[in-house]
Amino acid sequence: PRWIYSRIQPIAVQDVLEYLVGALDTPASRGLTIEIGGKNTTTYKGLMLGYAEKRGLRRLLLAVPVLTPRLSSYWVHWLTPIPSDITVALVEGLRNDVIVTDDLARTIFPHIEPQDYASAIDIVINDLDERRIDTSWSDAVGTTPEQDNPVRLETRQGMIIERRRRRVAASAQAVYRVCIGIGAARGWYFANWTWRLRGMVDRLLGGAGLRRGRRHPDNLRIGDALDFWRVEDLKADRLVRLRAEMKLPGRAWLQFEMREAQDGTTHLEQTAAFIPKGLTGLAYWYGLYPVHAWIFGGLARAIARRAEHRTTSRAPNAVDHR
Repeated sequence: PRWIYSRIQPIAVQDVLEYLVGALDTPASRGLTIEIGGKNTTTYKGLMLGYAEKRGLRRLLLAVPVLTPRLSSYWVHWLTPIPSDITVALVEGLRNDVIVTDDLARTIFPHIEPQDYASAIDIVINDLDERRIDTSWSDAVGTTPEQDNPVRLETRQGMIIERRRRRVAASAQAVYRVCIGIGAARGWYFANWTWRLRGMVDRLLGGAGLRRGRRHPDNLRIGDALDFWRVEDLKADRLVRLRAEMKLPGRAWLQFEMREAQDGTTHLEQTAAFIPKGLTGLAYWYGLYPVHAWIFGGLARAIARRAEHRTTSRAPNAVDHR
């Protein structure tokens, strides 16, 4: 649509916060309407192409003159997780130029130097590269397993998240020990042939496959290799997070979180998260989702069974070698 040529002056969230905090300590700003913006101006086309370039994506944008803002909003709704009632208001506003028209902000806040668009995008992408993803997939953990569906699929901040919740008749320690014992010679507890097949495909694509195994058969530590995963985070009896190092059109994580209830049972939450890279990444996720759903569902059940078996037949600190 033609609105991709509207002029804009995007500003980083950090700079907005700096202006807001600065206004609290600046009496001269009281009662004024102050326009703020980033260091440079661009268009919505430049905004999208700039982001695509930073992500390493090749994109070609063509303006379609017959596409009205309302039709554009429906298109955005079908291609993104944003509801149509929100996209209508957003796209309607895109027809107007949004740039700073005076120097009031620079006069009142001379110490604030807004970032340019490229620098702001670099910060966001670097945050993802440094694996600061906690808020992306933990914001929705406000409900208890009893209040929520056992399987939940959602998209937030460009990340596709599938959560599976189960109540396990075992302690959090038992569930944790089963989770950190996964992989290598012990296998992946369910449909091992699919994991071996994925390892073979990964090696054909130039990856490590399953040949790396693991450092220790029973214990993990942050940074350990685990087949074609890497241990990204561990919290004893609470959390195991693995980052995929297989060849993928995107980035993926597999997380196990356990919370022990007052009755001695444990709420197990298994999360598969994926940040797709372009249309290839989206096609990969949704094309293989039925297979992934079957595998991850079986994995959660297998972890629960093993933890319950440990509780009924072995000492709490034993390790299940089946």
